[in-house]
Amino acid sequence: MITGMDEAYREKGDTWPKVLKHNCEQYGDKKAMRYKHHGIWQPYTWREYYSDVKCLALGLLSLGFKAGDALLIIGDNAPQWYNAEIAAEADHGIPVGVYSDASTEEIAFVAKNSGAAFAVVADQEQVDKLLEIKNELPLLKKVIYWNYKGLAHYSEPILMGYKQVLELGKAYDGEHAGLFEKNVEDGKADDICALVYTSGTTGNVPKAAVHSYKTIRAGAEAYLRLDPWREDDNVVPYLPPVWINEQWFGIACHLLSLSVLNFAEDPETQERDNKEIGPNIVFHEARLWESRAAKVQAMMLGVDALKKLAFRLFMPVGYRMADLKLQSKKPTVFFRILHMIANIVLLGRMRKSLGLSNARICYTSGATLSPDAFRFYHALDLPLKSIYGTTEGGALTGAANEDIRPETVGPVLKGAEVKITDQGEIIYRQPGMFLGYYKDPNKTAEALRDGWFYSGDVGLVNKDGEVVFLDRKTNLVALTGGVRLAPQAIECRLRSSPYIKDAWVTAGPDKAYVSAVIVINYDTVSGWAGQRRLSFNTFAELAQKAEVYELIKQDVDRINSDLPAGSRVRKFVNLHKEFSPDEGELTRTRKLKASYMEERYAGLVKAIYEDKTEIPVDAPTRQREGGTGVRKTVLNVMSIKGAAA
Repeated sequence: MITGMDEAYREKGDTWPKVLKHNCEQYGDKKAMRYKHHGIWQPYTWREYYSDVKCLALGLLSLGFKAGDALLIIGDNAPQWYNAEIAAEADHGIPVGVYSDASTEEIAFVAKNSGAAFAVVADQEQVDKLLEIKNELPLLKKVIYWNYKGLAHYSEPILMGYKQVLELGKAYDGEHAGLFEKNVEDGKADDICALVYTSGTTGNVPKAAVHSYKTIRAGAEAYLRLDPWREDDNVVPYLPPVWINEQWFGIACHLLSLSVLNFAEDPETQERDNKEIGPNIVFHEARLWESRAAKVQAMMLGVDALKKLAFRLFMPVGYRMADLKLQSKKPTVFFRILHMIANIVLLGRMRKSLGLSNARICYTSGATLSPDAFRFYHALDLPLKSIYGTTEGGALTGAANEDIRPETVGPVLKGAEVKITDQGEIIYRQPGMFLGYYKDPNKTAEALRDGWFYSGDVGLVNKDGEVVFLDRKTNLVALTGGVRLAPQAIECRLRSSPYIKDAWVTAGPDKAYVSAVIVINYDTVSGWAGQRRLSFNTFAELAQKAEVYELIKQDVDRINSDLPAGSRVRKFVNLHKEFSPDEGELTRTRKLKASYMEERYAGLVKAIYEDKTEIPVDAPTRQREGGTGVRKTVLNVMSIKGAAA
């Protein structure tokens, strides 16, 4: 853990390649990672980690990779992803991460914007994407893949297997002995460590934030001081190090703490593999925490009578204990005994079913977590807490486990300063701020002013000095009656329902009330409909069933009961499809792109506020022979009686 790290270690470890080299020399045979292959967990030591990074870095050099070159990395989480990042850094290059589900257009933009010279990718899917756009990328010299399946007969000269590059690196080391070690030693804390692209919530084009080792390390050290990691801690990264949180946690905290990273066999087995490991440190974006909570509650709807009885009897005990802890109140002896029984009968089993039996550090970030989901996890005796940080501004807040408050994102971390502007915008400064946007001095000047980062988020600092996050500045709206509201706060509450997968709340100065576009949770709602023998053939048909509207209305009514009168949802529509990042409605981290939604669904919103009760739309359909088509469908608009009161 970071506490107790001596000054000599700090001086020798100011870049990730140096820290990795130190870990190899001091702890070579200890596990650095584990990855699952054909159902078996395979260990990966610090020595193997260092050796593969060295061979990959030298292999890249032998192929013409130069200092300052950008290395594109695309794929799901795997040791090779991390090897590629640190190999690029060891060569004084710049790693640039892209999500595995990114479209060819998104990849082309990042590759062009960063000037990527090489790419390391996971598999055939990513290779095909790059081959499709290779003529648009004249700077791209090689595409290196680590999963060989399906690529045996590809003959494009731009392609090369990962193992082949490692072999080139071994040969290059024989001809250039000591070159890798010299390159590592020449690295400096102020060197560029990575380009981290923003999620693009405020526009269609993400921006590349330039970070040095020093700025990334500042965020990592802030969280290691808050919650020290241990050498035997298990971590299961959910996303690759494309976003800033994984740069802090998956790369920096892991290297500094000597914790063990564990990689699922593939995205489909992530949940099952996570249960097998039982991680000690868990960090997810808010939507994943919410979806998992909703899934558990949905499962309870279909269990046998005995399990339902246990849930109804003991879950309230968990909620009551959580409320007492969050209010810093002591439970009675009788209630502590009752809680112990609840833990044995129900709560402990639920933690195990979520793969969270060993979790002692739990972070949520990226968006507002619904109060219902927050309270649910604390009822399970999990210390889930919100943290606030941005790609550009770095880490700002975080609470100790004993000081968690559901309504805040925690107090300001040591070394950081925060202010709230007259417009309510959160601005802050701290050692981990980015160096600027890559090749975009104008955008940099807008975001960094007089040493302060202007976040674009609206919030406040409460009387206890803790930060309250409300929403993006561009999302905060005022209704015609003067009521101001943060749509995200309502959206996250709606998503807490086991029957609602997503929600977009629409409101504004030209609208007299709040309305919502709902995406039903198909798995849960279809199961509910099956129990009631409701017939349907498609997602769109199910969403428009009158019985489904009544089902969703029950949860909207429940959520409205906790909202001020002017902020209640008065109308909603069940959309005929799910929101999709491929269609530009969500970012790759599944955050709503509100400005794009306003544009895409302008006609739908207009019809809602014109008091239409039915809205015709074109719904995409899948044909039996495998193709897709379009079918006319009608969306119903439901009004909520009494919501205006």
